[in-house]
Amino acid sequence: MLPSFRPNPTKKYLFLLAFVALLGNSAFSQITEETYHKAEYFLSNNIQREVYHLDVNPNWLEGKTSFWHLTHTQDGKRFFLTDISEKKTVEAFDHTRLAELLEEKSGEPIDDRNLPFNRISFNQDNSLSFQWQNKTWTYREEKLEFKRLEDSETRDRSISPDGNWKAYTENFNLFVENLETGEEIQLSFDGKKDYEYASFWGWSDLIYGEDGERPEHFTVNWSPDSKRIQTQIVDLRLAEKMLLLDNSQDDKFRPQLKGYYRGSPGDTTVVTYTPVLFDIESKQSTKFTEFTSPHFIGMYFNWNPDGKYLFGTYLHRGFKAFDLIEINAETTKIRKVYSESSPTHINNNNIFRRLDNGQFILGTEKSGWNQLYLMDWASGKLVNRITNGDYVVKNLLSIDEEKEVIYFEAAGVDNNVNPYYSFVYKVNFDGTGLQLLTPEKSFHDISYSGGSKYFVDNYSTVNEPTVSVVRELETGNIVHEISKADISNLLKRGYQSPKQFTATAKDGKTTIYGIYYLPTTFSAKKKYPIVDYTYTGPHIDITPKTFRAGLIGLQQPMAELGFIVVTVDGLGTHGRGKAFNDVSYNNLGDGTTDHVLAIKELASKNSFMDVEKVGIFGHSAGGYDAGRAMLLHPDFYKVGVASAGDHDHRMEKAWWPEMYMGYPVGDFYHEQSNVTNAANLKGHLLLAHGGIDENVNPSATFKLAEALINAGKDFDLFIWPSRNHSFGRTNGDYFTKKRWDYFIEHLLGEEPIRHYQLKTD
Repeated sequence: MLPSFRPNPTKKYLFLLAFVALLGNSAFSQITEETYHKAEYFLSNNIQREVYHLDVNPNWLEGKTSFWHLTHTQDGKRFFLTDISEKKTVEAFDHTRLAELLEEKSGEPIDDRNLPFNRISFNQDNSLSFQWQNKTWTYREEKLEFKRLEDSETRDRSISPDGNWKAYTENFNLFVENLETGEEIQLSFDGKKDYEYASFWGWSDLIYGEDGERPEHFTVNWSPDSKRIQTQIVDLRLAEKMLLLDNSQDDKFRPQLKGYYRGSPGDTTVVTYTPVLFDIESKQSTKFTEFTSPHFIGMYFNWNPDGKYLFGTYLHRGFKAFDLIEINAETTKIRKVYSESSPTHINNNNIFRRLDNGQFILGTEKSGWNQLYLMDWASGKLVNRITNGDYVVKNLLSIDEEKEVIYFEAAGVDNNVNPYYSFVYKVNFDGTGLQLLTPEKSFHDISYSGGSKYFVDNYSTVNEPTVSVVRELETGNIVHEISKADISNLLKRGYQSPKQFTATAKDGKTTIYGIYYLPTTFSAKKKYPIVDYTYTGPHIDITPKTFRAGLIGLQQPMAELGFIVVTVDGLGTHGRGKAFNDVSYNNLGDGTTDHVLAIKELASKNSFMDVEKVGIFGHSAGGYDAGRAMLLHPDFYKVGVASAGDHDHRMEKAWWPEMYMGYPVGDFYHEQSNVTNAANLKGHLLLAHGGIDENVNPSATFKLAEALINAGKDFDLFIWPSRNHSFGRTNGDYFTKKRWDYFIEHLLGEEPIRHYQLKTD
């Protein structure tokens, strides 16, 4: 006789609970079209219309205390005009009426919520002008006129200040023509192809085919008295090209060869510039060969108001030293005014301002922090320090020479505030009277027009919407509130602003700062994979500090897919002094170690973060970071997407690695190359590159791919044949979904929707 079966109600109940929980988790993480819609909502072209009065980017009207700005409102895209003297901000014109007039003139439907232009200008008669359909349109008192778009009316810089001479080149030599008599004077005689006067090599200039001609350029720097010309010789004789093959052109059945000059670290076969000075009367010329520089450094001169002297900054190759120099235009004698050097690198954009009283203001990091110094131009000696402390002077706004007061932006003055937050201060020339002008404990994004008594301040944090105000320069007092950001649409969707956090860096003592993003469907009871968005480039700090930067980026769309997205500024990045920045010198390959530590520390405090499922992505220098992280920390990062990466700095454009990685090139370049370390790969890696990227040549991605193949490693490769360096950005494109899908499949463990096209304007 078989034993009777008696069902256990407790076991049955537990089984049902487990089944429901499993079903619930599956439903939570299942990828549907709605998942993509939620992510699309936060792509930049979409989200910027959802926040009204996000911030104010003023376009100052010349000679007036007023400006216009463009923003999004409940009524759509709108232009506003602010009159500071009247303390009011109003719509700059009747948008509906203008749209009607445009429809009448063009015969096309025009939406007054999205007028077909983004810039306007105000004319002397109070009319406004804008450009559309290759025409310049003028609108005044409900009348609309148009004319064909003419060439820019900016001053022809080939014409001398007195209007008597015109400079030009012929057969690679420099000539001038007397515009009164028609007399032509040849000033140089040794110019030839690839050794060319009054020219330069443009950053993105391309040469088509094996023997193609390079784009023409012309540059001269007339003295104020029109007696002399300073220019340069561009020397391409020894320069080697980088090459690209464009396979994307519809009308070609063979790839188009494209070449461009872009030196790599340590190269001697580069384009060089040699400054040269011409005297029109004597027809004498002087080449300053001691200042011959690679084109990626260059040297730029300014004239004294009387035209008797030239002055400029000469940066030594490797960016370890600079000289302020002065050239007597009559005798061509060179005087070294001031010099500075560093065992690592110096700033290539030091603050420098000549004063009318024979002094100059210099901003350098020689104290370990970027500070201001008052210097004597004749002797090059220090007069006195203007600022002093463990903080960073970021920018000079204005100098009042009569009252001997300087207005500037700085970060880190107050130890109780995020050290990256920027504030406006003023200080006397002698260093006394330091005064904070923007007291709100936020990041102050400043717009100032030279000579104005006012400045626009957009202050916010990543979780505090922007307040846009006009302040008085002298006191910092708010004289007019322009707008406050309206985020009601975001809140209706469950948006939570990024959360700020701190962690301890790899040195065991330094506090580093970051933020993390939550999906709008966030539940603290769930467990979320973590995605690290990286760009440890030492010339910037990538973690958003403002409400705009926190909202409009790559992070929130990624979070909407079901991830916690983290961004952190570790040791070696920009903005916190020389010692902090120098951690990355000779050591760019260790930038993500701080990320690993920060994520682990953050996850230990937040149970909803799954530290066993961590991915990473980045673009350009961030692409190198993402690849490097997968190879340096292969047990921590499980999935990586590296786009447009400079995977071996020896193949990168020279200025960036020579300044921040080190010069001369040493073994550390080899040791920190992703190509060298390809065999370390364990997780899932997607490499991506634009086929015609002239910024970061795709050759390094191909070389890394070959190394991974040789090491027997599985990886994925995506090449966008028609794209340069710009793809996968905040507005969304084909690669954006490719990147999303890679993390959905390999980190979230879900099936992406194939052939789905992103919906974005």
